[in-house]
Amino acid sequence: MDQRRLIPFVILVFSLVMLWSRWIEYNQPAVTAPSGAATPSTATAPTANADDTVPSPARTPELQPEMSKASRAPRIAVVTDVLRAEISAEGGNIVRLELEKHRATDDPARGFVIFDDGGKHLYEAESGLLGADLPNHQALFTLPEGEQTLADGQDKLVLRLEAPAANGVSVTKIMTFTRGSYLIEIDYEIRNERPEAITAQAYFQFLRDGNPAEQARGFGAQTFGAQTFTGPAFYTDEARFQKVTFAEIADGEAKFATNANNGWVAMVQHYFVSAWLPPQGVTRDYLAKKTKAGNYTAGLMLAPVTVAPGATLNTGAKLYAGPQDQDKLESIAPGLKLVVDYGMLTVIAAPLFWLLSLLHSLTGNWGWAIILVTVIIKLIFFPLSATSYKSMAKMRVLGPRLQRLKELYGNDKAKMQQEMMNLYRTEKINPLGGCLPIVVQIPVFLALYWVLLGSVEMRQAPWLGWIQDLSAPDPYYILPIIMGASMLIQTKLNPNPPDPMQAKIMMALPIIFTFMFLLFPSGLVLYWVVNNVLSIAQQWQITRMIEQGGKKTPNAANDPKA
Repeated sequence: MDQRRLIPFVILVFSLVMLWSRWIEYNQPAVTAPSGAATPSTATAPTANADDTVPSPARTPELQPEMSKASRAPRIAVVTDVLRAEISAEGGNIVRLELEKHRATDDPARGFVIFDDGGKHLYEAESGLLGADLPNHQALFTLPEGEQTLADGQDKLVLRLEAPAANGVSVTKIMTFTRGSYLIEIDYEIRNERPEAITAQAYFQFLRDGNPAEQARGFGAQTFGAQTFTGPAFYTDEARFQKVTFAEIADGEAKFATNANNGWVAMVQHYFVSAWLPPQGVTRDYLAKKTKAGNYTAGLMLAPVTVAPGATLNTGAKLYAGPQDQDKLESIAPGLKLVVDYGMLTVIAAPLFWLLSLLHSLTGNWGWAIILVTVIIKLIFFPLSATSYKSMAKMRVLGPRLQRLKELYGNDKAKMQQEMMNLYRTEKINPLGGCLPIVVQIPVFLALYWVLLGSVEMRQAPWLGWIQDLSAPDPYYILPIIMGASMLIQTKLNPNPPDPMQAKIMMALPIIFTFMFLLFPSGLVLYWVVNNVLSIAQQWQITRMIEQGGKKTPNAANDPKA
């Protein structure tokens, strides 16, 4: 095969192989752990606790989801301008959380549910206290009466849950919701009426099944290894960001920071994240395990505190449960922005998203921002593209002479290749020059794919007309068809391969890529369409100039082999 066609052909074959392998994975049924699976060894050891009868995050007697007291215990609804939470009397746990500003994928009339009590997932935020006569995350609290709603003009809504007093110790769980915020402050107010001091230890954890969260729509989201991560993540200043898979927890092979006085623990999923954020400087121990019911917990335990006789002490942490909004995550906690996962191409994807965000602030529309980014990228690589298109245009001019060489040396392949190389050298043509625009675009293409796949800002973001979600495939396949037509025009502008089989392959590529792009996010197809249109204009102009110049040059007439 002609070397100038080799790289695109290899890329095509590689893409088709990956697409086929991901198609197989996509159609395989999900494997779920049996509900009665035995509990493997924990990822870390919990901090010391003298009373083994008191549950801790690492030794909680987990209940089957369908038998959980949370399903039977009373609940109270808390409604703010950005979320709707359901809080169970059992532990004061948040068992359901719906985000009002982000719509459900399958039903835009509803908000997206992040904490779920069994609708699609088992996923809740739990917390409690360790110590004699202190309420853990399975103790029953007294709830206020009626739905709690953040009123107009009210900035904060404070919910106070009372635990039954026990032997002179009373505990109130205080949950503070703030207007416009996905942060929830959770504090325990411990009052000690005993004549002696007591010790209390607060813990905070997530309980979740091991099933993957919502993925990008269409199995095109599975290509290029772009399966988004679902599972726990830990962060400390020393160990930095550490993702842990459910499989690693189940196998007892999970590795992450344990004891620290900073950092956080999160449960990451596509587009959204929840994180427990204790105060900086407070010693905490990070924990993760698989439960007897086949679910997973990930959390932290704060260092014990002493409550003097007759004193009241507060201990707690903040809970973030919301979108992976990149311009806000870093201000919430150091390193929290790292939950936005761009894979191996972060070095390109991160600045690409920064540029997209800047252009979005000017245009107010992510689709137009993608178009402007495409124009900017095209301008940056304009000299390289120009050189490549000049090489391709010269190859087009040399078409008749290459055909003449084929006729002269058709039976001697080595001699024909030698004469072709001599001709390229004489005319100062790089036969691989036409591959450079494609090769250069591939990292940008994949990086933009990750940006569209991993940025919640792109989720359900409209462009115009029929494109109402740039992160999802074009519902009417209009953009992929335009993309295929533009590829066909580019193919016509390229020099004809001397080999008829190569010519057929090149003509088939626009059709093949059209079908592939039916499955990709429409924002990515929009980028490729705009890039192709700009490339066609540049290539057509350069080809016209080269061909006009070629009619005036005497090289072809003086060539003895012409």
